[in-house]
Amino acid sequence: MRIRPVLPAQLKARLRTLFPWRRLRRLMAMGTVGGVVAVAVALACAHWVRTSADGHIYDVSSVPDAPVALVLGAQVGDDGQPSAFLAARLEIARQLLANGRVKAILVSGDHGRWTYDEPGAMQSWLVDHGVPADRVVLDHAGFDTYDSCVRAHKIFGVNKAIVVTQAFHLPRAVTLCREQGIEATGVGDDSVRVFEAMWLRGEVREYGAAVKAAADVLTARDPVFLGPHETGVEEAVSRG
Repeated sequence: MRIRPVLPAQLKARLRTLFPWRRLRRLMAMGTVGGVVAVAVALACAHWVRTSADGHIYDVSSVPDAPVALVLGAQVGDDGQPSAFLAARLEIARQLLANGRVKAILVSGDHGRWTYDEPGAMQSWLVDHGVPADRVVLDHAGFDTYDSCVRAHKIFGVNKAIVVTQAFHLPRAVTLCREQGIEATGVGDDSVRVFEAMWLRGEVREYGAAVKAAADVLTARDPVFLGPHETGVEEAVSRG
């Protein structure tokens, strides 16, 4: 059966039948207002993130010393190897430990499935690159940035830390950790900026992530998993 194309005039007539013109205009106006409000909220939350982190972001050579580096998880491949983004974060943590800026490294990531283990891959990479295994502590329930910060403070007893992630993510990470009572500074990686599409995607994603960060702080939600105090960080720091 041949399908006849719908001409613009016919389409308009059908729309008028389904939606009275005034109602359609009202819906369009509401959609426009809603879009403007959403953009305004995202920009306001992004501004809060940036201003809260202002003055707390450094490079490897100038960051003040702290007991521990908190490395936030990222994608791990099917072969168990960290992605380029995650490996870059781990290299910064390795340098911080080697330079005496920190005494221990807390790796926090997603291990929600036995077949996918970000903290384990992070630990393996660090040990393979010369970091003593007893200086690396694993948080297996860092399912997002907020959870990692809350658990670092409440579960691992971290009060002061250098947060390590990509530069576009760092202001939000530092802000969330400071909101949890951690005296957090941060060092960001930009070496993987060569992956232009992925980097741009990360930068754009931060606007929505900033809204979620604000909601998490305002609601003071608990992370997916809490639990009793773990002494791993304290023991690793004492070895330094």
